[in-house]
Amino acid sequence: MLSEAQQRKLREELKDCERKLSQGRVSLDKEAYVNLSKRYAYLKSIVYLLDKLNKLQQHYQDTKLLLESKEEEAEVKELARQELESLEERISELEEEIEEKIFESESEPNRGVILEIRPAAGGLEASLFAADLFRMYSKYILRKNWKREILSSHPTDLGGFKEIIFGVRGDSAYAYLKFEKGVHRVQRVPTTESSGRLHTSTVTVAVLKEPEEIEVAIDNKDLKIETFRSSGHGGQHLNVTDSAVRITHFPSGIVVTCQDERSQIKNRAKAMRILKAKILDLEANKQAANIAQERKNQVGSGERSEKIRTYNFPQNRLTDHRIPLTIYRLDAVMEGDLDLIIKPLIRHVRMNKIGQDV
Repeated sequence: MLSEAQQRKLREELKDCERKLSQGRVSLDKEAYVNLSKRYAYLKSIVYLLDKLNKLQQHYQDTKLLLESKEEEAEVKELARQELESLEERISELEEEIEEKIFESESEPNRGVILEIRPAAGGLEASLFAADLFRMYSKYILRKNWKREILSSHPTDLGGFKEIIFGVRGDSAYAYLKFEKGVHRVQRVPTTESSGRLHTSTVTVAVLKEPEEIEVAIDNKDLKIETFRSSGHGGQHLNVTDSAVRITHFPSGIVVTCQDERSQIKNRAKAMRILKAKILDLEANKQAANIAQERKNQVGSGERSEKIRTYNFPQNRLTDHRIPLTIYRLDAVMEGDLDLIIKPLIRHVRMNKIGQDV
């Protein structure tokens, strides 16, 4: 928990932010104003929680004195004892909430994120599980009141995905979703399996920071932009115009294709977002190779032995192999309660002080 000196420093910084925001000249620099406003809102939320914690702690001490008093009756002392138990639980929860807030701040709370889901080992079953993971993340995003935007998708005829790429924006989205990078292994009996035999498949998830506008400068001379006819999704929605866009970035060798929108302009804008995210990821990790190498660092080759997490449907069991952690609530996780896994990971990182990435 924060020391008194650390709390005092946060309060002083909050007052400093408030003073700067009240000065007219800070609004002249739009980027500085936005960053300062975000910092002010974050500090204000922390100080609010600290004030709430201090009141609870004072109430706890007052109740403890009441319990220790020799003048009070046994009935009053029993009520005080029950109140102490309730206060201890509320204080513990509030301390954890404060620590999570601080952790989120250190993990770029306002950073957007792009997730790429691809089937690896397992063929059809892997593509179906890729769709299941996408639905799981979509429900989790809804729970968190974040915003999701599909950037590129390649569905299969049977309801799976060859690839699905989507952006997420919201408070602390990157701080939570960064734990999802890696190989996700599923063990279940496929619906197409008549003998009831258990199959093991894998899906890879890559997590990329979405760059701010000023972070990635791309020279148009370094780009090759091609348009072609979208393959569409069949039926009446089949796209017969050259609206699909493929962008090649020569310096890095990155190629991005987007064909989800009917508008060539919209497909181009989405493709540029994915391209910038991949270039930022490449630069952040100081790689000389193309983005395929970075993805390999995150998800390996997709082999079953490289898994970060196992989803065992027959046993309703989910295991995260990095902590390790096993829970028998897989059904709840697939319905979007992903914090059952992510919050223990956050606590593990916070307690072991091993930095932002795991």
